[in-house]
This record gives sequence, C-alpha cells and structure tokens, in this order.
Amino acid sequence: MKFQFSLLLPLFYISPASADYTENTHTAIQLLQDKFYNVDTGLWKGATGDLWWQSGHILETIARFGIADESYKQTATDIVANTYAKSGDQIGYTNWHNDYYDDMGWWAQGWIAAYDLTGDAKYLDTAKDLFEDMTGGYHTPCGGIFWSKAATGIASISNELFLSVAAHLANRVGDGEKENYKNWAQQEWDFIFNSGVINSDNLINDGVDMGTCKNNGKPIYTYNQGVVLAGLSELAKAFSDGGFINHAYTLARGSLAKLTTNSILTEPFPSPLDEQGSMFKGAFIAGLLTLHANEPQPEFAAFFKANADSVWDKARNGDGVIEDLFDGSGNANAASHASGIDVLLAASRS
Repeated sequence: MKFQFSLLLPLFYISPASADYTENTHTAIQLLQDKFYNVDTGLWKGATGDLWWQSGHILETIARFGIADESYKQTATDIVANTYAKSGDQIGYTNWHNDYYDDMGWWAQGWIAAYDLTGDAKYLDTAKDLFEDMTGGYHTPCGGIFWSKAATGIASISNELFLSVAAHLANRVGDGEKENYKNWAQQEWDFIFNSGVINSDNLINDGVDMGTCKNNGKPIYTYNQGVVLAGLSELAKAFSDGGFINHAYTLARGSLAKLTTNSILTEPFPSPLDEQGSMFKGAFIAGLLTLHANEPQPEFAAFFKANADSVWDKARNGDGVIEDLFDGSGNANAASHASGIDVLLAASRS
C-alpha cells in the first residue's frame, strides 16, 4: 500500500469555535466506561472478552486525564484503584506478568501514570517489579530485549517500551536507584539507534532480524513511531540532555510527514482494524503528547487539534463510539474508541 504524503498543518491551526476538547474527552471517557469497562475484572471489554495490553494503555490515558483535569481526578483515582485491585491475575496471568515483554511494558506505563496521578508508591513499585522482569529478556544476539520469554524475535515495540519504562522510572525513583534506570534506558536507546531499525524515512520498522541483526523490513505501525518519543522525552529529562529531544523531533516529524493523509494520522492498513491495530494510533498520540508536554511545539498542537476535530466530527458512529480511522470508517470497537480518547486528551492539553 502506498502512503499519501501530506504537508504539515500551518503552525497556528484554527479549530472550530465550538470545539471543547476537555468536555469532549469527558464525554468519550464516560461512554468508554459505560459501554466497555468491566468493573468485575478491572479491564476494558472487547468483542470476545477482556482486552489485556490495551487495558494497560487505557489505564494510562485515564490517569493522564485525571492529572490534566482536576474535576476528573477523583473519578480517575477510583478507576485506577479498581483496576489495580481486580485486574492483575486475570486471563491466567499473575500480577500483570506474562510471557510477553511488551504486554508488561504497557502495564508498567499504566502504573507509572497511576503513581503520577495519586502519589501512591504501590503503583510505582508495581511498575518497577514489571520492569525487573523485562530485564530478563535483554539477552538477544543483537542487543535489546526479546519480544517474548520464548525468545521469539526482536520486536521494536518491546524495546521501545523497555526504553520508555526505564526512562520514566529514572525520573521518579530516589537517587539510589536512578542510575540503574538511566543506564538501562541509555543502553536501550543505543541499541535502537544503532540497530538500523530506524529507516531512511525516519520511521521505525517492526523489528530486528535475529540472523543479520539489521532492520527486518517488516511493516510500519504507528505505535512504533510513538512510544519511542515518550522514552526519548523522559531520557532527556533524566540526563538533562536536549540531544535526545532532537532525536525525538526528527522521528516525530518523519511520522507527521509520512503517516498522515490531509494532516490526519493514518495506520498504513485499511479498515476494518482489529482490536490491536485500532489501539496503535492512540499509542502514537500518547507518545507525541509526552514529547509535546516536555517541549511544546505549535505544529504538534495543530496536529492534535486537527485530528481531534476530525474524530469528533467525522469518526463517531450512531452510538457515539469512535471508529478505527480518525476520519471515519463505519468500523468501531473498544480500542478504536480509546485511541480517539487519546487524541481528544492531547488536544485538550495543547
């Protein structure tokens, strides 16, 4: 499939006068909770059962909105508490641990956000525990971590989450632990940067070939372009080194140039997207928002608002559920709705 390349938005995009991104985020989250949240398991429901890694990301989004909007803080705190109490041992897993390092990374990110929301150390301790398990995968023949405990491949997303979790933790632990997480994050970024997984378009392919230790040339997914931005943003804070921010800008602008159609973020696969692919754009938005919050850029704010306007005006079905394409598709699910919330939240903070 060929991408339709587009120019970036004007730096000062004018949003419709009626747009109230905070109110729209409230409305979309309320629908998410009413329609998709399983209070009994603390997870969000898909078409055939509870969603796992996606629930970790949704948790992060709920917490981040609670941080951004004081009026929602208590509700977010209550959702976080219920999910913590009930979700850890679901789907046959134990305390959010399973055989996939990326899954544990999504949950670690969620619990870090929960800590940021509440200041409750148990959430940070849970993220640290998950990260410690992830370090057990750092023994591939090429560097970086495996995708799974069965050593079945070197996936970009697992490594980006490893980077991001380590860098986030480095900025939240005491001095006695900080260097450990900084060192892991630096080591992981060195692997990503030197592996060739970042291609000539400044886009990240799906992983590294274990035979050649080079870019495997597999597809481009939006979430692989976003998680790394959060990791680099936090790494810049940890080391007080703006060079990491410059790397992040290069990657972000590569994505906005190559993965947008008429300035709207697109997954390089047609609708219908499943409940994994539908979550990817939201993860990209969340990573870009972390970068933007650290070093705000008018072009990123314009991008968020244009996409939020498209989601709200064009991509909601008759029930109000946000569809899997940000400019509308007719296909909606829990993950596509959650991705839409990510972009509404981003616009509300820009």
